[in-house]
Amino acid sequence: MDFRGKIREIPDFPKPGISFKDITTLLKDGKAFNALIETLRDHYKDKGIDTVVGIESRGFLVGAPLAYALGAGFVLVRKPGKLPCAVEKVEYALEYGTDSLEIHKDALKPGEKILICDDLLATGGTTKATVELVNKLQAEVVSLAFIIELTYLNGREKLAGYDIFSLVKY
Repeated sequence: MDFRGKIREIPDFPKPGISFKDITTLLKDGKAFNALIETLRDHYKDKGIDTVVGIESRGFLVGAPLAYALGAGFVLVRKPGKLPCAVEKVEYALEYGTDSLEIHKDALKPGEKILICDDLLATGGTTKATVELVNKLQAEVVSLAFIIELTYLNGREKLAGYDIFSLVKY
């Protein structure tokens, strides 16, 4: 399926000079959304994935149905203050300042095989922070999955050494 043709591009959003890649048009197309999940499932079905970790918030939209399709569990990585139990936290650098992500301390078991899922790989900062969270819980990152990869932002470089699968590259 041509997933690129299902993604709407919005110029100058959220600010001038940025061409926003809008996946809502892909998600609302039932056949395209189903094909997206089936494509990811087929790619990962023999990798022994125990748990899919979805990154807030669009990673939830792909990660949860993918976990279901793989017969795996699903775990949330969220922004601070959104998870109700004890958490592990990782702070990471932004262009101007820092941000952080959290995961429940009991979300993963040591040695579990993890697939981290998000809608977009840009600079790799959010994904790298998520990898650090998974590593803190002593689980094993098997792969990183994305709908879209913005290759010109060199996110792969920040994630060197990890298997990365992206469906559409810009």
